[in-house]
Amino acid sequence: MSASSLLDCLELLGRPRLLVLGDLILDRYTWGDAERVSQEAPVILLRTDRRDDRLGGAANVCHMLRGLEAEVTCAGLVGDDEQGRELLELLARSGVDASSVLVDPSRPTTLKERFIGRAAGRHPHQILRVDREERHALDRKLGERMLAGLVDRLDQFAAILISDYAKGVCTPEVLRPLIAAGRSAGVPVIVDPVRGGDYAPYRGATTMTPNRLEAELATGRKIAQPADAVPAGYDLCQRLDLQCAILTLDKDGMVLVDAQGQGELFPTRVREVYDITGAGDMVLSTIGLALASGLTPADAVRLGNVAGGLEVEKVGVAQVSRAEIRAEILAREGGNRRHILAIDELAAAVQRHQAQGQRVVFTNGCFDLLHVGHVTYLEEAAQLGDVLIVGLNSDASVRRLKGPSRPVINQHDRSLMLASLASVDYVIVFDEATPHALLHRLRPDVLVKGGTYAPHEVVGHEVVEAYGGQVCVTGVVPGRSTTAILASVGVPAPGTAAPPALSIFAPDDVAPRHESLGSGQVWRESA
Repeated sequence: MSASSLLDCLELLGRPRLLVLGDLILDRYTWGDAERVSQEAPVILLRTDRRDDRLGGAANVCHMLRGLEAEVTCAGLVGDDEQGRELLELLARSGVDASSVLVDPSRPTTLKERFIGRAAGRHPHQILRVDREERHALDRKLGERMLAGLVDRLDQFAAILISDYAKGVCTPEVLRPLIAAGRSAGVPVIVDPVRGGDYAPYRGATTMTPNRLEAELATGRKIAQPADAVPAGYDLCQRLDLQCAILTLDKDGMVLVDAQGQGELFPTRVREVYDITGAGDMVLSTIGLALASGLTPADAVRLGNVAGGLEVEKVGVAQVSRAEIRAEILAREGGNRRHILAIDELAAAVQRHQAQGQRVVFTNGCFDLLHVGHVTYLEEAAQLGDVLIVGLNSDASVRRLKGPSRPVINQHDRSLMLASLASVDYVIVFDEATPHALLHRLRPDVLVKGGTYAPHEVVGHEVVEAYGGQVCVTGVVPGRSTTAILASVGVPAPGTAAPPALSIFAPDDVAPRHESLGSGQVWRESA
């Protein structure tokens, strides 16, 4: 499918109300610097500096859906404790209707506490998880009360998402009548199943999204390659009376299998995986919203594939927005364009990175005729944090600063070249004489400039220092400058006639294709 067709699918996503039923979890993240090994035992000593509480499990599915601009009703259980009250408050802040969440004083709210250590103040990684939970089935009367409230409201929902983490909410007594009611009313039911459990209570659902291991355990079939997922998916469709099965195969993408046993592979691009936490929830959310909006299962899988891939590039559980999905789709068509953002998108990205404990670095300049001095300086700047943003002077801004003969390379091509560098995470073009407005809006942790400046001479230092940020200066590569390069090829100095602007063209990317797996063919990426 072309990028334009996939963008059309994204635009078809509405804002329907979805019901999410499942196990509600409070995810707690404790952040700190992993400074050394303890003298008392061979363990990492974590000096903590921050704690975040986030929605997990079925509550995270609700959160993901809100990030995708859906309306959401949540059904599940919390305990009569501080964690339960915090979870309900987080749901309310996300705009989720939690009127179907019941309180069970006999059990604690499920809590998963993750300890995140930063090495040398950067590069956060999970080093330990501690769980507090009960797994016994919910009380029968509570289940009947929950079910009655949901069936009475079924006409309000465009889809039902079931998120089963085996914490006691998704019992046969709740699932069977709810799935049957949804099927009778024509409401799609999408299940993210438990690992290694009895799948009989899911019978009659529209589809389910097991991962590779879950599908292997449920069917007894080894899935070593994508083609192996077709008989496993067909087995699930036949045994559970599903319309289709969607098997998520990590780096291999997803396989969609219909009730007739025809399979189709939807590959994903290779990514730098920071954290798989929440990827399954993201896939469930996107596919559920797509089916609720009337998209075909194949188009729902395409969008789910993109969203799930974006999720694994984030640290911890984090929302993926429609804007990010749109940018990713465009990137498949146009190289690094997803890194070249407008101010609103970039500000949201910075907030996400900083919420994940990552250190954001900002630098700016004209970067006309990109050369080794620029590349070295940007690599050094990237080493000062986890994310590097480059503010790029627009063509008009460069002319005001450098004269009518500059820039030699137009801003579109300068942006693409910068975004293609491994050291650069985001590029934003600005038209002002200084980056002050960007610094006020983005609030980076570090402002860096290359050259022989003192920190107090860096333009914008007062903005960054006022909110507690850091200002750094990197070195220069002697004899390397745009002015020197232009002089060496005889380009007139500023103030003389302007040379014709240059444009740099890159070949179009070749998008991966997918093929039918019904005859046992394995998808291979085209050259």
